[in-house]
Amino acid sequence: KISNETVHLTMTAGESGRVFGSVSTKEIVTAAKAQFGFDIDKKKLQMPEAIKSFGTYEIPVKLHPQVTTVLKVSVKEQ
Repeated sequence: KISNETVHLTMTAGESGRVFGSVSTKEIVTAAKAQFGFDIDKKKLQMPEAIKSFGTYEIPVKLHPQVTTVLKVSVKEQ
């Protein structure tokens, strides 16, 4: 179910045309809950670093030691 949806986030652009600040795991799980009702623990998201530019990302979500899925996150400019 998680891998079939895309979480959409709208962020403010900084002077360089990149995201002002960064997109954290907390913002992603909050948006996933609001948009689709997914209750994901932010510790389950396997992000090597925070998202700092606009685009679409595929973030692995470790649901269980042997079960991993992908959550698509789309970051657009406000």
